[in-house]
Amino acid sequence: MKHNGSVKVNGKGHLEIGGVDTVSLAARYGTPLYVYDVALIRQRARAFKETFRKLGVKSQVAYASKAFSAIAMIQLADEEGLSLDVVSGGELYTALAAGFPVEHIHFHGNNKSREELEMALDAGIGCIVADNFYELDMLENLCAEKGRKVSALLRVTPGIEAHTHDYILTGQEDSKFGFDLQNGQAEAALKQVLSSGWIKLLGVHCHIGSQIFETAGFVLAVQKIMDKLDEWHARYGYFPEVLNLGGGFGIRYTEEDHPLPPAYYVEEIVKEVKKQAGSRRLPVPEIWIEPGRSLVGEAGTTLYSVGSRKEVPHVRKYIAVDGGMSDNIRPALYDAKYEAVLANRPLDKCEETVSVAGKCCESGDMLIWDLPLPKTGSDDLLAVFCTGAYGYSMANNYNRIPRPPVVFVENGKDELVVKRETYEDLIRNDLRLRVPLS
Repeated sequence: MKHNGSVKVNGKGHLEIGGVDTVSLAARYGTPLYVYDVALIRQRARAFKETFRKLGVKSQVAYASKAFSAIAMIQLADEEGLSLDVVSGGELYTALAAGFPVEHIHFHGNNKSREELEMALDAGIGCIVADNFYELDMLENLCAEKGRKVSALLRVTPGIEAHTHDYILTGQEDSKFGFDLQNGQAEAALKQVLSSGWIKLLGVHCHIGSQIFETAGFVLAVQKIMDKLDEWHARYGYFPEVLNLGGGFGIRYTEEDHPLPPAYYVEEIVKEVKKQAGSRRLPVPEIWIEPGRSLVGEAGTTLYSVGSRKEVPHVRKYIAVDGGMSDNIRPALYDAKYEAVLANRPLDKCEETVSVAGKCCESGDMLIWDLPLPKTGSDDLLAVFCTGAYGYSMANNYNRIPRPPVVFVENGKDELVVKRETYEDLIRNDLRLRVPLS
C-alpha cells in the first residue's frame, strides 16, 4: 500500500490517517465519510510557495476552490498564505463567509452573471479573470454605475491542450473558455481594456488542461504567450504585471500514475518565463498558479461500509458499499480509477478480486472494477484513496441520498468540518401543492 501523507497502519492493524484510527472515525461519524489529511495539504501548499521563494520570483499560489470548497478548507488555505480562485457566486459567498482576505480572491468563469459580478465588485475582490467580450462590456457598465475600478486578467487560449502525458498543439483552440490568442480576439480584448477608464489590466491568464504529468505543455504555453506579449509590448507599449499559468498539475490516483513533484512544475515554468523574458529584454512578470486537485486530491480518503455481495459464477464478484456516484461521480463521468483497501484490516492477504458497486439505482454506479481484496463481510470498512478533489464538490442527492460529512484529521485530532445531511435537509426546499392541478 503506497500512499502519501500521514496514512499508515497502526498497532491495532487498522488504517490510520493524521494519527487517527479510521475505524474509530467511522464509528463516530458514520459512513460514507470524507477524511482529509490536513498535514498533506499544508505540505503541498508549502512546496509550491517555497519553490517560488527560492527562485526569487514574485508569485501568488491560488487554491482552485472548485476542487473542494467548504468554510474550513478556505480557512486552511488562508492559514497557509494562499490566494483563492473562485468560479461562482456560491464559491465566492463561501470565501466571504470564511473571512478570506478579499484582495487575494480571483473570480473565474465563462458566464458570470450580473449578480455575481456585482457581488465581486461590492466585496472588493482582488481580480476578475475576464473570459469574453460579453463579460467585459457588463463589467465596464457595472464599474461605471458603481464608480468603482477593478483589476482584471484576460483569459487567453494559447492553442495548447494538455492532459496526463499528452499535449496537443492546435492552430486555434476550440474551447468554451477565453480569448483566442491566434485569431485576434485576445488582442481586441487587450485594446478594449487598455482604453477602459474602469478596468485595470493586470495581465493574462491561461489554463491548458488537467491531471498533467509533464511540463512540456506549460513550456509551450509560456513560449506562445510571451511571443504575443512581445508583439503587444512593441505595438501598444503594454507588458503585464502578472502571468497566470493556471493549474492542472497531476496527482497519483493509482500505481499507473507518475506525477512530478509540485516543485518541479514550478521550477520548469519559472525557468521558461525567465528565459523568454531575458531573450526579449522584457521584465519577468509576477507568476501566478492555481493548484486545486494537486493540493487536496491525495489528501482525501472516503470510508464506506461494505454491504451486500453478489457473485456471477465464472464472471465477476460484486461487493456493494453504502455510497457511490452520489459522493463520487468521477468513475461514472470520466471512468476515473481509484485504489482501495479494507481500513479495518489493510495488511490481510488479498484472496479475491471484486468489483465495488455503489448503492444508487443506476447500472453505471461502479466505483472500482477488479479490486484485489481479502474476503469481505458486512462488518468491513473500505477506504478509497485520493478522493479529496471533486468528491464532495460534485456530490449530489441522486436517489435522495444525503451527502456525507467531512472530517479533518491532523496530529492525532479529528474535527467535523461539514455535517452529514439529514433527510430533513433533503426536503427543506420542497413545497407542498396548495391546490389540485387538475
